[in-house]
Amino acid sequence: MSLKEQLLRKKSVASLMAQVESRQLKKTLGAFDLTMLGIGAIVGTGIFVLTGVAAAEHAGPALVLSFVLSGLACVFAALCYAEFASTVPVSGSAYTYSYTAFGELVAWMIGWDLILEYGVASAAVASGWSGYAQGLLAGFGIHLPVALTNAFDASKGTIIDLPAVVIIFVITLLLMKGTRESARFNTLMVIIKVAVILLFLIVGIGYVKPENWSPFMPFGFAGVATGAATVFFAFIGFDAVSTAAEEVRNPQRDMPIGIITSLLVCTLLYIAVSLTLTGIVPYDMLNVKNPVAFALNYVKQDWVAGFISLGAIVGITTVLLVMMYGQTRLFFAMSRDGLLPAVFSQVHPTTQVPRKSTLIVGILVAIFSGLLPLNKLAELTNIGTLFAFILVSIGVVVLRRTNPELRRAFRTPFVPLVPILAVLFCGYLVYSLPAVTKIGFLGWLAAGAVVYFLYGRRHSHLRDGEYGK
Repeated sequence: MSLKEQLLRKKSVASLMAQVESRQLKKTLGAFDLTMLGIGAIVGTGIFVLTGVAAAEHAGPALVLSFVLSGLACVFAALCYAEFASTVPVSGSAYTYSYTAFGELVAWMIGWDLILEYGVASAAVASGWSGYAQGLLAGFGIHLPVALTNAFDASKGTIIDLPAVVIIFVITLLLMKGTRESARFNTLMVIIKVAVILLFLIVGIGYVKPENWSPFMPFGFAGVATGAATVFFAFIGFDAVSTAAEEVRNPQRDMPIGIITSLLVCTLLYIAVSLTLTGIVPYDMLNVKNPVAFALNYVKQDWVAGFISLGAIVGITTVLLVMMYGQTRLFFAMSRDGLLPAVFSQVHPTTQVPRKSTLIVGILVAIFSGLLPLNKLAELTNIGTLFAFILVSIGVVVLRRTNPELRRAFRTPFVPLVPILAVLFCGYLVYSLPAVTKIGFLGWLAAGAVVYFLYGRRHSHLRDGEYGK
């Protein structure tokens, strides 16, 4: 087999489904569970933190348009994900879909790319959780030693971010117990944080002053676009629902419902929060770390602000849970194909989850969040996710042409228009990101190519003829 043939070798849908039948994960999830997983992954740091910065520095009161723009990009991409998830209900998300549509090299690169979204984002989110948790403890007069409050920084006297490490291992142990238990915990946490957001809207709407919405677009449409690229982080996560495909009882029906419903619910919440937030507080005052709680303090509703801080902690906890879950299932799929070591695809006979992989992921994320500053690396999660969305959208068109006979329980409407719109919207958001982020992303992909040629290409099961084309 020539090098070109090796790099472009594809997996048929039949071979993918055969893999699922030969080594099943436990099927315990339904449409409601998937919707809760989606909301759990999406609603977190973005709505509680990024809204203020995006309004103050980029969009002003037109922040609502930034959310609409990002939401449209995600809705178009979500419709494409829904078709793939119902057609190829296999763990691995965009990695698995790309293996079918484009071939092994592109699949590997998108899998490597998703490590940014799941793995690095998990570490960054854990650091954010630590900040909120320390703030809550400080409210009760409890202060951790400085050395245990942040990643290693000799100038500040910090050694390790202990709260981040603790929450990661708590989530790791929960994920190791089983998918059903993790989903139940996530559902409880989602109900709490949605209730907190609704409380903010109910209390805050009475303090909205329409004059705060003028000027509506102080930074022009360019500011709205930059704001959209910034708050796009708030939408990251709905695609993690697709990593659960092999653990869903009826994936052809439930996967599209979970992906699309969770995204629509979160988009409506974001629009309502951004309108209320900029209506309560002049936009130029919102450049704070806790804009939602700040807005309530601004109108002397301190008791509600306390609930907002609690909701932020709960919200970030569910994001961490779903991101780490998605990372383990991505590694499971890549390992099952031989592109990663076999330990990542070993399933525990009792819990029927990849416990060893979950533990390894937990240790790695704990090291990153506990010891290493993640600010610059975390910025790459946006462009990494946009890249995945673009490839999945193109993949729908490709698979329609190459495999028109496939049974598609859900079909993306208006193909190729919707995939093209997804590519254009996501591409525009990529264009709006800083140049340094794009350069860093290209460096990450280059490192991934090196890993593939040194390990993945040599160990691929397709190379060994283990799976049919």
